[in-house]
Amino acid sequence: MPQSPTPYLLLMLLSLCSFAPANAANALKPDTPSEYSYALPLQVSGKQGVVAFQLPQAVYLNANTANLDDLRVFDANGVAQPHALHRPQVAQPARRDSLAANVFPIRGGSNSTAGGTSIDVDIRTRPDGSVMSVQAHAGKRQGNSGATNATNATLSSLILDFGAAAIGDDNNPVRIDALRFDAPKGEANYNAEVWLQTSSDLKHWSTIGAAELSWLANDNGQTLASDRLEFSPQAFRYARLIWRRGVPAEFAAIHAETLPRQSSEPVRETLWIKPAAVKAIENRAGDQPAGLIYPAGVALPVEQVSLKLSEPNIVLPVALGYYAERRSRHTGKATEWAFRPITHATFYQITQDGQTRRSGALDIRVEHQPEWVIRPLNPAATARPELGLSWQPATLVFLAGGTPPYTLSFGRADATPTSQPLNQVAPGFTPRELARLEQAQAGVLQTGQGAAAGNSAATQAGLSARQRTYILWGVLILGVIVLGGMAWKLIRQMKAGSDKVN
Repeated sequence: MPQSPTPYLLLMLLSLCSFAPANAANALKPDTPSEYSYALPLQVSGKQGVVAFQLPQAVYLNANTANLDDLRVFDANGVAQPHALHRPQVAQPARRDSLAANVFPIRGGSNSTAGGTSIDVDIRTRPDGSVMSVQAHAGKRQGNSGATNATNATLSSLILDFGAAAIGDDNNPVRIDALRFDAPKGEANYNAEVWLQTSSDLKHWSTIGAAELSWLANDNGQTLASDRLEFSPQAFRYARLIWRRGVPAEFAAIHAETLPRQSSEPVRETLWIKPAAVKAIENRAGDQPAGLIYPAGVALPVEQVSLKLSEPNIVLPVALGYYAERRSRHTGKATEWAFRPITHATFYQITQDGQTRRSGALDIRVEHQPEWVIRPLNPAATARPELGLSWQPATLVFLAGGTPPYTLSFGRADATPTSQPLNQVAPGFTPRELARLEQAQAGVLQTGQGAAAGNSAATQAGLSARQRTYILWGVLILGVIVLGGMAWKLIRQMKAGSDKVN
């Protein structure tokens, strides 16, 4: 009897099952303007072979890749032109130094409030400007060792002198952007909120920052510390530390972290974002403390963050970060959202003597996040500030070949990178020549055919997944039919054999 072709048919079906989804997923899509969701017409004079274009905010908000891999410059015939992404070099700051403070505790005087009530003290200095002694009018004179005859008097505040090195000179000006504290002696666990005021002459004081300082030790001798007070870079020699909450204590040491002034600062753009709706926040955070979520764009290379507070007098210590999906630690859930902090900082807005003092922008490492999260460290905080994200826009340098006019297309998550090294787009150009390149002028942002037809990368990915599912189910059903046919044929053969025996 000839061998049934059914096993070969089954083998062919199994091959189709594995090949068809892979074939659908790996199908190459054309790299044409219609595959991109957004387009910016670029106007050029036509007289220059290499043209520059500083990327506007719209590109960063609508690009679908963190490294701008989905940028293309197409000519009138849809031919992609060579391009490079260029960011002018910015002078790097010198090595961060640390300045130890000479600390002068003030005892016996009335504790100054953070609102700026002056401390009634007499401060004496040497000819070189260094502090020699500090005396509260209600107490006795104290030297730089911190000794006092009124040893039982209550500590109210600290005067700090960072020395002549904090002043610098015209060739090397110095700015201080943080104070670092060592835990109070004999205090394994300590928590307090302190305010920092600065001065250059010991007469006029300005509040520039506040921080929650804490040290928490466990039974194994390990310590969890929040020991930094960060603020926008300032130039000062003297500082005054005031307690807003907690018991005043003498820290074992206080150091100022200095950042010499950069020779040039990059030009930055800032995007201000309002927090998302509370319902969306709760959905994203699950059973975790949610905080405030700010939707942004994954292409934004954020290097500074700011907060715009609406309350007239407020201090808001926060943790800034993002949510990341990870494998769930709970039974019955595959994944869960976990908060990943990037930095901790204290933002404030204080009105005093008719003037408003605000916290400045905070430098962070460059981050690309589609959403940013702010978690107030004070659980009772109700403020919903706007978040400012700042970045240095890149300059697109492209070869004006092909047939003008040109279009900058973007908005495709599955695009492959085509950006080239700068010396392959503008070979031999000096930094001065690059700075003087003709600047293309952008037209009105257009919605590309890719977006109009719903052909975004996410839509295509979903469509491909559904197609693979349909194909798989079709193959399985067909396989069941084939197996049923084989069983029916086998039953017939067995019955025919039985009839012959009989």
